[in-house]
Amino acid sequence: MALIDAPEAAMRLARAICSDVSLYNEEKIVRGIEQDNFFDALKDELEEGRELYRSRVNPELYTRTNFYDRAIIDVILKSKGHVKSRIW
Repeated sequence: MALIDAPEAAMRLARAICSDVSLYNEEKIVRGIEQDNFFDALKDELEEGRELYRSRVNPELYTRTNFYDRAIIDVILKSKGHVKSRIW
């Protein structure tokens, strides 16, 4: 399988991976937001997603963009804005 070179395709992949993380870890995400330890609580899941993303994207594109990190915020955290938290 060829590595992804197009920024738009890389962004879509990052968002799809984060969407899956969100779908399969709903309770853990909510608990992490409520307890203000989201990144610690989802460390393994987020790193697994990052590794998948890294393995599918051209290394140069990976190092010069932050699509995966942006997708974590845009796809996972923004959709949980209704969850009560001290951070918002």
